[in-house]
Amino acid sequence: MNRRVSTVLAPVIGTLRAPFLVLTPACVLLGIATAAHADRAFDFSHAWLALLGALSAHISVNTFNEYLDFRSGLDALTKRTPFSGGSGSLPAHPHAAPATLTVAIASLLLTAGIGVYFISQQAMALMPVGLLGLLLIVAYTDGLTRNPWTCLFAPGLGFGLMTLGTHIAVAGAYAPAAAAAALVPFFQVGNLLLLNQFPDIEADHSVGRRHLPIALGRHASALVYALGSALAYAALVGAVAAQVLPLGALLGLLTLPLSAIASLGVVRQADRVDQLGGAMRLNVLVSVLTPVLMAVGLMLM
Repeated sequence: MNRRVSTVLAPVIGTLRAPFLVLTPACVLLGIATAAHADRAFDFSHAWLALLGALSAHISVNTFNEYLDFRSGLDALTKRTPFSGGSGSLPAHPHAAPATLTVAIASLLLTAGIGVYFISQQAMALMPVGLLGLLLIVAYTDGLTRNPWTCLFAPGLGFGLMTLGTHIAVAGAYAPAAAAAALVPFFQVGNLLLLNQFPDIEADHSVGRRHLPIALGRHASALVYALGSALAYAALVGAVAAQVLPLGALLGLLTLPLSAIASLGVVRQADRVDQLGGAMRLNVLVSVLTPVLMAVGLMLM
């Protein structure tokens, strides 16, 4: 029995895409930092619970994506890279597909349950944020990826809501500072998924997806990527200039040189997918480090 369980458990763990889950605590930390900066007295146990809810949401969208991509046949067509193409767990272990779907549904229910708890604790402002987040999880793979603009904005919106939702859950109320801070992961995570779509144009198109690189081509999408990178830092500087965020949040600008290098590489090598590995690495690094540095800056002020 133990051997049978292990043959299912190992591939299911693979579908979680654990290396990419590090993005979740980075965005949650930023939401905690905006709550702390608001000088509200809050229970730090709520911060841990918010992190659990956010992680279960990320796991849910990952496992739904893995299951649905396997079922559609996309996994058999995709050339995997360290940053795109899925984990490869289900094509190698098809028997683990039902368990993966179970994990996806259970994670979604756990996220919803944690959200209901926070709402019951007077965080009513969390309700629209939570409902939109749940909708994004369920609709992303088989719905939102079929339109280039919803596919572009949905991932960033999900992680921006993660930052905003964490603030509301911990502080018990909405704050403009949290919304302003959430714009940074909104643009950067949108870019993260956008660039990861570059290698998969042919495979994605064959199963009915229509993301931006399919609709506009790689060159135009590279310019959108560069614009998204610039807008992330413009949003940060603008929020500080407007005194919505404190000066310390500008610590996030330390990743600007890395982002600029990535943007330049993407624009120059848009059609040479085999040359985009360095930009993809920087893309991940920037998306994780920027909210962490912003959070550190907020907490130091």
